[in-house]
Amino acid sequence: MITVLRKPVITEKATKVGHAGQYVFEVDPTSNKLQIKAAIKQMFDVDVAEVRTVRVKGKVKSRFTKRGLMRGKTNLRKKAYVTLVAGQTIDIVAGEGGTEE
Repeated sequence: MITVLRKPVITEKATKVGHAGQYVFEVDPTSNKLQIKAAIKQMFDVDVAEVRTVRVKGKVKSRFTKRGLMRGKTNLRKKAYVTLVAGQTIDIVAGEGGTEE
């Protein structure tokens, strides 16, 4: 269950939606919304109201080296926007969840 969640996404946009009770996690690309919801509930002990997912396609990258032009591609990623029930929060840095006091 824990392998569904890879890491929290800490970006400017993720911080903005955090004030609305939403949190962003990078998840396994093969996981579904029910698995993500169960993993969040088990790991942080909070109630999840909604889960939205987005698949981020890999980018084509290239660089110049001594051997010439090297081309490659980054991997596909999947992000989950998790909305919690009102009054509950997740402390991403400490990894703890619960009700607001």
